[in-house]
Amino acid sequence: MHELTLAEIARGLADKKFSSEELTRALLTRIHQLDPQLNSFISVTDELAISQARAADARRANGESGALLGAPLAHKDLFCTQGIRTSCGSKMLDNFKAPYDATVVSKLAAAGAVTLGKTNMDEFAMGSANESSYYGAVKNPWNLEHVPGGSSGGSAAAVAARLLPAATGTDTGGSIRQPAALTNLTGLKPTYGRVSRWGMIAYASSLDQGGPLARTAEDCALLLQGMAGFDPQDSTSIDEPVPDYSANLNGSLEGLRIGLPKEYFGAGLDPRIAELIMASVKELEKLGAVVKEISLPNMQHAIPAYYVIAPAEASSNLSRFDGVRFGYRCENPANLTDLYERSRAEGFGAEVQRRIMVGAYALSAGYYDAYYLQAQKIRRLIKNDFMTAFGEVDVILGPTTPNPAWKIGAKNNDPVAAYLEDVYTITANLAGLPGVSMPAGFVEGLPVGVQLLAPYFQEGRLLNVAHRYQQVTDWHTRTPTGF
Repeated sequence: MHELTLAEIARGLADKKFSSEELTRALLTRIHQLDPQLNSFISVTDELAISQARAADARRANGESGALLGAPLAHKDLFCTQGIRTSCGSKMLDNFKAPYDATVVSKLAAAGAVTLGKTNMDEFAMGSANESSYYGAVKNPWNLEHVPGGSSGGSAAAVAARLLPAATGTDTGGSIRQPAALTNLTGLKPTYGRVSRWGMIAYASSLDQGGPLARTAEDCALLLQGMAGFDPQDSTSIDEPVPDYSANLNGSLEGLRIGLPKEYFGAGLDPRIAELIMASVKELEKLGAVVKEISLPNMQHAIPAYYVIAPAEASSNLSRFDGVRFGYRCENPANLTDLYERSRAEGFGAEVQRRIMVGAYALSAGYYDAYYLQAQKIRRLIKNDFMTAFGEVDVILGPTTPNPAWKIGAKNNDPVAAYLEDVYTITANLAGLPGVSMPAGFVEGLPVGVQLLAPYFQEGRLLNVAHRYQQVTDWHTRTPTGF
């Protein structure tokens, strides 16, 4: 049963081939057997999962139906889950049990989804490799010596290893799409505001966005259907009708205009990945798409702008973790200042401390105009580049990452090298655009992804293109050896 996709599970449950409880027990057994190799889970919620599965079976017995009713999944461990540890991958929140459910969690629970557990992640979602977690690095099921990408690396590794069919993630600078690419999954970052951030512990509030990780575009459509929608509790949530994301998956690509930014194919891109990207372009052309070269002239400024804006927002968001109300508190503080200083120094890891310090510096008196304000101006230029491009094309295509997954520890002494792995993904977050990564082949046995970007609220278009591509390729069906 572990090989089934979400769509296949929905059909199997509807046809009474198995019950949600049977499926849930089988997957929980698999998680306990195989996850010690991967370290993809922080918490496994056996009792909750079984009770939710039984409830889902009862609802089906009473005549209810739904694609997610009884479907098992897991949540990245920054979505608050009532009564269950929500750690954000940090010592700071190791003892924190959320008193409420995040909107994403409550919406999926209402749809009947079964929560198998909370997945490992880079601490406070800061990282591209899932190596900064307080609970240890997550391993890539395609090669256990390599990273799975981050910060949603636990979700990606668990789904790729067939421990469960799908999981939630969050994307601040590529943290859904990049691990999806490095583990042979389909990962979707929705338009900013499409999915509620309420109850999602913040890293950078103007960039964070929740989304699905699954094996196919069809499954991402089902999961996004359950996650998306307006939330009055989230001031950045957009009151826009939610379309049926599965309705147009099989729509024709005849005449679809695909833009290839010339800036994507420069010196930093592994030439083997470039070949796979062009091969995917040829497949889409066979399906009727038309390809043209475009330009995103301000892309070169994206990384410096992002690594001013994101740390600045992080330094503000993480100021609430001070050892007073909740979370980690140092022992025997001498006074209030000592409580603040030692609780934060002991509770936060090195990468989080680095970004807090960078952000505090960028926002400090005398430097705000020179750094933060300039970065926001660059952000506007990047958005304008996309708006110009989408006047000429329907979607933008390129690599998701410049390189395949690297070895665990290979970039620990060079944070900037790790930051550069986000070069193709962060522009979508700066502009608030939707993006999807889909499997496109392998380099030396390690997966490679191709990224598609679209105008605001055009997630359906991205899923349509990805689904049609997956109908004529089989990359997404490959399974890592041993799983």
